[in-house]
Amino acid sequence: MPADPNRLRFYADENILGLGKALAIARDDVVHPGHALLPEVPLGTLDPSWLPAIGARGLIVLGRDRHIRTKPAEIAALRAHGLRVFWLAGKRDLTTWGYLVRIVFRWGDIESTIASRGAGPWFMAIGDNKITEIPA
Repeated sequence: MPADPNRLRFYADENILGLGKALAIARDDVVHPGHALLPEVPLGTLDPSWLPAIGARGLIVLGRDRHIRTKPAEIAALRAHGLRVFWLAGKRDLTTWGYLVRIVFRWGDIESTIASRGAGPWFMAIGDNKITEIPA
């Protein structure tokens, strides 16, 4: 299913590029670095460049950074651009398949969170059993 430029809602960060590509195939509202509908974020784009671009588009970020709680400068940058973020949480990395299973299983919770939280900034962790807020 090709992405629909009028329906884009989610940006999958490069640290979960395989998952982002799988979601972009399955859904018409997901883009990732290097996606044709996101020319301002080519592969290898550093955070200081993609954060404002994604914030300006109002996209919801999907990412993986198990040490995000210890990176106040990164949290501050995400907050400054008003981003809404879902991080794939966990102490160990999973395969792309493992992350895909988790995110599909939690998709209803993701949509409910988006509807109830509204505009950002806010940050959520998608765990094995639930979605929890990351205070920042």
